[in-house]
Amino acid sequence: MELQPCLVGELLELRPVRPEDWEELFAAASDPLIWEQHPSRTRYQEEVFRKYFQGALDSGGALVAIEKASGKIAGASRYHGYDEKESTIEIGFTFLARSYWGGRYNGEMKRLMLEHAFRFVESVTFRVGVQNIRSRKAVEKIGGVLTGRTEMVDANGTMVEHVVYRIRRPEGSLKRGFADLF
Repeated sequence: MELQPCLVGELLELRPVRPEDWEELFAAASDPLIWEQHPSRTRYQEEVFRKYFQGALDSGGALVAIEKASGKIAGASRYHGYDEKESTIEIGFTFLARSYWGGRYNGEMKRLMLEHAFRFVESVTFRVGVQNIRSRKAVEKIGGVLTGRTEMVDANGTMVEHVVYRIRRPEGSLKRGFADLF
């Protein structure tokens, strides 16, 4: 599975994150309200975001979301945890600048990523901080089904509880295209 494809939609273009994206991606992420429900509530701070950004570069699966109309970076997301044997992958580490909230941007970003993933796997998972109600609702809105809970160690070494959502590839989606099922 190609973990850093270029994906193009009506509103957004997703492409691999690059070192030169630092300044613009940090500007998009530097709003504390983006992170107020997130387990890493201080990710808007430069030193904390640098760890996120370096992790994105090192992951081999991170994508930046570029608004097509303006050419500006709107946010980022990441594929990780690909398991060919289990036919699953996770989508996570996603954020959008607040100016892109409440519209079609998150749905399109996830649709593009899911369409790509479902060419290779049967299911996609999302791990969301238990207290991150906004992100939980966003995953539920795109069809995520709550399947359990897990704990993860954050960048500071703290154990954080998450809920796990799953979306399974719809029957016939490879023939008809996933977009009309979404």
